[in-house]
Amino acid sequence: MKTVETLFETWNDCQTLPENLQADMRALAKDADKKYDAFYQPLEFGTAGMRGILGAGINRMNIYTVRQATEGLSQLILEKGEAAKERGVVIAYDSRHQSPEFALETARVLAHHGIKAYVFESLRPTPTLSFAVRELNCVAGVMITASHNPAAYNGYKIYGEDGGQMPPQDADAVTRFVRAVENPLELGVADEQHELIEIVGEKLDARYLEEMSRVTINHELVASVGKDLKLVYTPLHGTGKMLGERALKQAGFDSFVIVPEQAEGDPDFSTVKSPNPEEYSAFEYAIRLGKEEEADLLLATDPDADRLGAAVRMPDGEYTILTGNQIAAIMLHYILTAHRDAQTLPQNGVALKSIVSSEMATAIAKDFDIEMVDVLTGFKFIAEKIKEYEATGEKTFLFGFEESYGYLIQDFARDKDAIQALVLLAEIAAYYKAENKTMYDALQELFETYGYFIEETISVTMDGAEGSEKIKALMRDTRAEGIQSFGGKKVVVTQDFQTQKATTNEGQVSDITLPQANVLKYLLEDGSWVAIRPSGTEPKIKFYIGVQGEERDVAQAKLDDIKADIQRLVEKH
Repeated sequence: MKTVETLFETWNDCQTLPENLQADMRALAKDADKKYDAFYQPLEFGTAGMRGILGAGINRMNIYTVRQATEGLSQLILEKGEAAKERGVVIAYDSRHQSPEFALETARVLAHHGIKAYVFESLRPTPTLSFAVRELNCVAGVMITASHNPAAYNGYKIYGEDGGQMPPQDADAVTRFVRAVENPLELGVADEQHELIEIVGEKLDARYLEEMSRVTINHELVASVGKDLKLVYTPLHGTGKMLGERALKQAGFDSFVIVPEQAEGDPDFSTVKSPNPEEYSAFEYAIRLGKEEEADLLLATDPDADRLGAAVRMPDGEYTILTGNQIAAIMLHYILTAHRDAQTLPQNGVALKSIVSSEMATAIAKDFDIEMVDVLTGFKFIAEKIKEYEATGEKTFLFGFEESYGYLIQDFARDKDAIQALVLLAEIAAYYKAENKTMYDALQELFETYGYFIEETISVTMDGAEGSEKIKALMRDTRAEGIQSFGGKKVVVTQDFQTQKATTNEGQVSDITLPQANVLKYLLEDGSWVAIRPSGTEPKIKFYIGVQGEERDVAQAKLDDIKADIQRLVEKH
């Protein structure tokens, strides 16, 4: 294995290094710690591809690591044969620094290997890419995005032929091919004008918008109330505006305004600290405009428009930010209610969620005699289930979600789709407006019916090589030592998704049928739960907590007690 110094010198000696990377190399030469972090390990594929800080080095996002990733994808496609090469790969990108360049570099490597490459003419949402893979019958897709990460990041997500993020078996194969590349600086690329590189755009947008008409459930409701519903929407300087605006108008929502300061693409995300709709600060401009407009609902999509956040108006005129789990509960309850009222609720209907998402949705599904199926974290596992049900006809997909603000209503896309969520949530707001209620009222009614569910995710950032080792040590030690209780409540079942075993506090062991994953989940005696999972795309370890109680104060007290124990666990490492 090459040393950091050897790798650094190889890059430093490269005569074709672009000027921006040459400048990075000069800076790294003066900072030993940053140099080490840039070269000590290659970027890894996680639950959704690779993501990293822009700059020079094998542990950074740059044209060479993009070429290397695409080389791996190319080798996988070459193994699949001539038909796969002809079907090709579709490539889209978001508003981040160097996203257009990375998209083109991806196409050039593919074309170099004789593989057809479709490249979107300008920035597009991630769900559009997912849709395009299926629409063009491609063998794969690539999305250049770092989702909701800060401006210093970019990323590379690979999609399989079903439009879902690449499943583990193929992703592992790509990783093996990527690691076989001895020097990414020497990889071959085709000319930008190569005949196998085709630019695509409006035709695919139009087809996507045709499919969007299926997202609206009650067209009569939207026709009567939608024009009067006051919405504020912010794309947070990302990709959401071009299709989000068209989708809302097409559905019948005319009275919406887009936050002007955040309407256009801006790789620096200059009005927000982080373009993450999970965070209150991302809604600062939307709340200000919402108060001026007396808006019923505020909506925000992240830079690649696969996640959607929402803020609802409260009785005092202020706005409160909903969690991803709360949005999902409201969505699922409305979908099931609307289909039941229209007598279109299938008997074999199924909803899907990740193992770290709220059990409130499970309670709602049970109330409607609809099955809730849990899958591993990563929307590709939801996509895999949809594909399975499509093949067998055993179940009818109704809704899928993750706690991290990702939702899917109709399966013409196979990744979380904030454009779909945008239109459905507007319909739900119209539904409650017709009853002289707000979505805040709706959430309170759900709590009163199903109990007060509170969830929280604690993300602990551990940067660099040292941070990576701390995360590994925390997971290793926690597995070895075990945890007996959280928040004063006994652990009754420990689920280790790495060993695929569930162990009760009495020592009974059963198999977990989900795929392997580096996740620990603890089920507590009062129905609460805690899960621990290293992030696959960021230098973080995440703690997921779910509690419930008959009253809000009771649930909050449980949450606070568990958080205190988690803090002590982190401090040990």
